[in-house]
Amino acid sequence: MTARNRPSRRHGLARVLSKRGLCSRTQAAQWILEGRVAIAGRVIRNPEHPTAADETAIQVDGKPLAAASPIHLMLNKPRGLVTTTADERGRDTVYRCFDGADLGWIAPVGRLDKASEGLLLFSNDPQWAARITDPETGPDKTYHVQVNKVPEPALLAALTAGVDVEGERLRAKAANLLRAGEKNAWLEIVLDEGRNRQIRRLLSAFGMEVLRLVRVAIGDLALGELAKGQWRPLTAEEAARLLWERL
Repeated sequence: MTARNRPSRRHGLARVLSKRGLCSRTQAAQWILEGRVAIAGRVIRNPEHPTAADETAIQVDGKPLAAASPIHLMLNKPRGLVTTTADERGRDTVYRCFDGADLGWIAPVGRLDKASEGLLLFSNDPQWAARITDPETGPDKTYHVQVNKVPEPALLAALTAGVDVEGERLRAKAANLLRAGEKNAWLEIVLDEGRNRQIRRLLSAFGMEVLRLVRVAIGDLALGELAKGQWRPLTAEEAARLLWERL
């Protein structure tokens, strides 16, 4: 069987919808359960209904389904916002920064915790997002971190050697002193993976408290002069280059 004639791989219908960049898989499943999705005129109510990835006869609300135009954008996340579509505790989320913008469905690519700030990517392209966040293929992330002491060179070296914290090996790819005052300092820390609260946990293990944490770059995409709370689309070149940073 030639590649041209080989049957397309099949997935659950909700996953196929989300892969088209129109909604999250959770939202797609809800549409299906509500009877809004049909294939070749037949309403499907099972989100896991086996569906060809390239199925062309899908309709939503009676209209043929087309792939959404790819969206890739960057936000300078302010401190105090949570990286989620909705918060069960009623806290402000990063989506507040997009109020009034007609962007359709977009999702965060990775995350920054509530107390962190800086460069955060969003996209409606799940495959692009998966490549960016994959620890094997994704680009490095660079952070500027203010800490409550001035670390000695040996301590910076220890950050790259790593330490076991609660059964996880935490380490920085690089750690350098940017500037120092009498009682605190700014470090530049580079990560090549993204574990939960990795920098805060790593520094805490060495007796340092994080006073401020700002992600300033993903690969060679720098935060630059983008104002806090503002966003801009990535150019096609920027979006493509992020995929090849570590290949």
